[in-house]
Amino acid sequence: MNEVTALNLPIIDPLPERVQKYFGICEEKLGLVPNVLKAYAFDEEKLNAFSALYNDVMLADSGLTKLEREMIAVAVSAVNRCFYCLVAHGAAVRTLSGDSAFGEALVMNYRVADLSARQRAMLDFAVLMTEASYTIEERHREELRKTGFTDRDIWDIAATAGFYNMSNRMASAVDMRPNPEYHAQAR
Repeated sequence: MNEVTALNLPIIDPLPERVQKYFGICEEKLGLVPNVLKAYAFDEEKLNAFSALYNDVMLADSGLTKLEREMIAVAVSAVNRCFYCLVAHGAAVRTLSGDSAFGEALVMNYRVADLSARQRAMLDFAVLMTEASYTIEERHREELRKTGFTDRDIWDIAATAGFYNMSNRMASAVDMRPNPEYHAQAR
């Protein structure tokens, strides 16, 4: 097994200039290149597709905050038991919230975390989507609206939960390993 996944898919060598620049930005902003990006770096087109979708879901303008999107990532990843995403996005929740106990609660069971009604409704919806999306009805969307979410926000909750359901399955299937640095962040 290599340091990133159980698959023998070596990173493109040499990295194309655009990928080098992207990885440099990651180093500058995060202090590391997330292993998920290294995992996709065996194929520049796959890396670009993954990065574009991640950037749209997690960084584009939204009625959801960055912390709320990370909270969805953690709640979905907890249901799916995705080691990579629980470690990486758990660190992000701890960092963004400034509360390591809150981040740990979300990783273990979001229901024990000190959540607002809005956050609880958001995570309940994301988890329902993860566990039994076929059961979602208008009443579930209405619960979100009652806590202040717009229809656009509901789209973004669904897109975030959907992205992490896909990412969790990929990470688990290839035994993707989180960067060791994540374990110690914001503790």
